[in-house]
Parts: sequence; C-alpha cells; structure tokens
Amino acid sequence: MQPDTKQLRQGTDGETASPRPDFEQAEAAWTSVPAEAAALQRIATDTHYPLLERVAAFEDLIDAEVGDTDLTRVRNIERETNLRQLYVKFEGGNPSGTQKDRIAFAQAKDALRRGFECMTLATCGNYGAATALAASLAGIRCIVYIPEEYAAKRLPEMTRYSAEVVRVSGGYEAAVQASSDAANRNEWYDANPGGNNTALQLEAYGEIAREIYDDMRDAPAAVAVPVSNGTLLAGIYRGFLSLYRRDKTSRMPHMVAGSTYKQNPIIAAFLSGADQCADLDPATIRETEINEPLVNWHSIDGDLALTAVRDSGGWADYASDRALSGYSRLLRDAQGLSVLPASTAGLHALLTWHAKRPLPGDRYVAILTGRRV
Repeated sequence: MQPDTKQLRQGTDGETASPRPDFEQAEAAWTSVPAEAAALQRIATDTHYPLLERVAAFEDLIDAEVGDTDLTRVRNIERETNLRQLYVKFEGGNPSGTQKDRIAFAQAKDALRRGFECMTLATCGNYGAATALAASLAGIRCIVYIPEEYAAKRLPEMTRYSAEVVRVSGGYEAAVQASSDAANRNEWYDANPGGNNTALQLEAYGEIAREIYDDMRDAPAAVAVPVSNGTLLAGIYRGFLSLYRRDKTSRMPHMVAGSTYKQNPIIAAFLSGADQCADLDPATIRETEINEPLVNWHSIDGDLALTAVRDSGGWADYASDRALSGYSRLLRDAQGLSVLPASTAGLHALLTWHAKRPLPGDRYVAILTGRRV
C-alpha cells in the first residue's frame, strides 16, 4: 500500500496526528553562511556560469567547510575509565553539526554535476538539515520526507534553506520508500540510504578514516562508532581498508558498533551470531528523546556494517538511555565536550568491553556525531 503523504505548509494548522515531543537533535555549527562560502555559493547556484565552474566552486566550498574535524585526546576521560590514549573524532564542527554533512554535500555535488534540478531524502532530523543546507548552496531544489509523528527541532532549518517538506504516515522506513518512489517517478536525485548512491555515501564517510590516518600516521587499534542504518561504520571501515591495501597503515582497526538497547538489527545480529541482519518487529520499537538517532527495525546498510565488525575482529554492544546520557554528561563535565547522548553509543561499547576485558596499551578512537541542543 502506498504510504499516506501530505504537504506540510508553514504556518497552517490542522495536523491529523499529534506530534511526538521533540527528540534531541544536533545543533548547526553555522548560524549564517560564512562570507567565503557565500561567495562560492553565488557561483555554484548561478546558471549563467558554465557547469564546470559551478561544480568547481561547490568543490571548493566542500574543501573549505566540510570534514577535517577535530581528533582530540581526551585525557580526563582516560583517567575516569583507565584506558590510555583515547581519542574522540568530533563531527560537530561540520556546517550543520553532524557527520551527515559529509554525505549530504557529496551527493549535492554529484547531483549538480549530473544535471539534476531536485534531490529528495527521508529524515527524522539531522540528515534533512544537512541536505537542505547542501542543496541550497548548490542551487538544487530539495524535498524532504518526514514521518508525520515526528516534530523535529531541525524542521525550521530545513525550511530556512528552502527545503519542501512532505509528511508521511508509517514511520521512517515508509518515508524512505515514499521519497525513493517519488524520485523514480519524477527523475529526482535519490539521496536515501540503500539506493544507487550507496557507494558514494560510503566513500564520503571513508574520509573520516583518511583524516584519522593523517593525524595518527597509522590506524588506531579500534574505532568505535554509533550505528543506526550502519552506513557510517561501513564507510569508515572501507576507508581504512583502502589505506591498508595501499600499505599506508600497518593494520586494520577493530570496528566497534554501539546502539540502543535491543532496538537495532546490527547489534542483534552480532550478538546472536547471525550471518545477516534480520528485521525487528516494528511493534517492539520504542523511540525516546535519547535513542531516536539509533533506533531502527530495518538497518538499510546493516549487513555492510555487520560484515565490517566481524571481518575486523571487532565487537558490538547495546547501550541503555541511562548509559548514553551518563557518557554525555561525563564528556561534558570531565572534558568540556557537548555531544548528543546517542553519539556516545560506540564509546560505550568500547569502554564496556574494556571494563570486562582490559584493552592493551594502544590508541583508540570514538566517533562523536554532533552537538547537544
């Protein structure tokens, strides 16, 4: 059955479903477009320029503003957890405040280069904000599909960057399907996970591995990543695999996955020893303001992430909302870092393992994916 959709009009009443309370979302690093980026935006969006010049301007904008995020040794957390040489890769420095900018800007550039006039995606918040921003800077129309039961705080950002929002009944997976179907019908660029652009998304996230290598000059012993669909972890793994195959690193890091308690297929598959991710019963899924970025009954790139964890000799674990909030507070109080609680799921899995089976002296990296509002 085709999901029910309705256009969201700013400033109108009459929603048919009561929106859930706002979930915790990241906060944009940009309050306005910086002058240098605005100058490049004027070229990228101006159809009077040759396409090659527009794409080159957008590439320069990406190089200046996206990625190269901070890798910081968190000595105070080391003292609290008794794990030395612990580093965090903080993705909150990206323009919209999360790692989602990496795939949003990469796909906006691809859409611009290939002559698409519109791109579409489904989101519950952060990815929509990132793609709306990227599309506006590339001069591309953006249509965002959002589950109608969500009332995300980042919706004003999407509309500020001229994104058009469509509400969809049936949850996130239904929104992805509705967005992809619309892309096929209308010849829009499909920026959803699991589609034809998966390789591009993995490559964009692979830049995180290359940035870690640039700072460390080798691979760390382990990289801990929060997982929902699994695209982020799979992309980082492939980035390190490329480095290793080219003899840039002496080893592959163990990939460590963390997610919300009993509500993610990747963790469920790893802990049960299953060869592939199996869908969970949607009726058992319970979103909270803490776990929403992680909870999933169908992890679209889950098998890629599961394979990465297994092939690297890594591990995976669940985290309760209480544990995620606790690590967020620890990072804030001990280290002065303000992060989304959900983004600490990988760190939790790493340190839980260390508490039970002390890890050897080496270097360890946890990916943190955004700011707390």
